[in-house]
Amino acid sequence: MIRARTLEGQDLDWQGQTRGVWVDAQGVTPDELARLRSAFRLNPLAVEDVLERGHWSRAEAYPEHAFITVRSYARPEEADEFTERVSVFLFPEAVLTMGHGPTCALEQVWALLGRETVNTPPEVAYELLDHTADTFFTLADTLETRVDELEERVFTHVRENPIADVFDLKHLLAHARRLASDAREAAILLARHADGTPADLVRYRDAQDSFARAAGRLDTLRDHLTSLLDLHLNLQSQRMNEVMRTLTAVSVVFLPLTFLAGVWGMNFEHMPELTQPWGYALAWSSFLLIGGLLAAYFKRRGWW
Repeated sequence: MIRARTLEGQDLDWQGQTRGVWVDAQGVTPDELARLRSAFRLNPLAVEDVLERGHWSRAEAYPEHAFITVRSYARPEEADEFTERVSVFLFPEAVLTMGHGPTCALEQVWALLGRETVNTPPEVAYELLDHTADTFFTLADTLETRVDELEERVFTHVRENPIADVFDLKHLLAHARRLASDAREAAILLARHADGTPADLVRYRDAQDSFARAAGRLDTLRDHLTSLLDLHLNLQSQRMNEVMRTLTAVSVVFLPLTFLAGVWGMNFEHMPELTQPWGYALAWSSFLLIGGLLAAYFKRRGWW
């Protein structure tokens, strides 16, 4: 599908016009691709990058045009692993975007075309990059909420094992961090090699800074997850120590009782307590007194 608008924001029935237009081609057929090639001078390497599924973010200044392709998340508010990509061909007086399907950023900027700050090819490219960077911030907000919920679970449900959820989030954060870093590198290359006015280069640097801040925020979340995992392990270790301390206290209480029972259980003929009528009571009194004193001592020390 090919659609077009003038840079002033008016819809256009595109018939090969290459001046003052933004042409958007998504999921093009071979015939549509041939029409685009006949109208625009497209570098074959750039076209190959666009048609390849799963291609990473990159930028290049070809002799025919500047080119940048940026991958981001298709549903950042859901924080899943589905990604999308916007590819931009920058000509002196026209913009061509191509891909396998429209992206969130592309649709938003398409509606903004014609405004005072979105009516030149560099401005369109900047808005596309800026709105793409916003998807990473939306993703970071969603993941931050998940991390907070996971942290609450660690404290309120001590017996649960959140390690699997922690590693799932760490995997998603590592993937998002890599995409944001790749997009940042692409914006750096575009600002370094693309033609434009000083104001255009400032815009590209601003987009670069947005991707850098998004990557930094994702790094912070990943460090937070690492700290949360350490905290969970420390809590489990502390709980294990408390259990072992209680078991040790119980063992110490019964240790002297076992000793006394062993002494009075020996089969010597001359044992005074065996022939005394108060011997049985003495044994039980000793058991209860020693056990009670030890239990009270451990309770007072907080070991029980």
